[in-house]
Amino acid sequence: MALFGKRREQKTPASYDDRILTPVIRCSICTGEQVAGFRNKVSGRFEEVMLLRNDADLQEFRNRYGITGNLEKFY
Repeated sequence: MALFGKRREQKTPASYDDRILTPVIRCSICTGEQVAGFRNKVSGRFEEVMLLRNDADLQEFRNRYGITGNLEKFY
């Protein structure tokens, strides 16, 4: 038994199905931290993919998944 447990690897999709998942940005009201990921249209569950520290990170997220247009932000 480990004191803190094992760290699970995060599964990030190589591509996403736009019928099931919507690309969004989750923003923290307190700290201003932004995380890019996908929200399930049926369950509303958010799966984070990467932390956005600057515009280059956002562009990398868009390029990796072929996202165009504006991304919805939720708090």
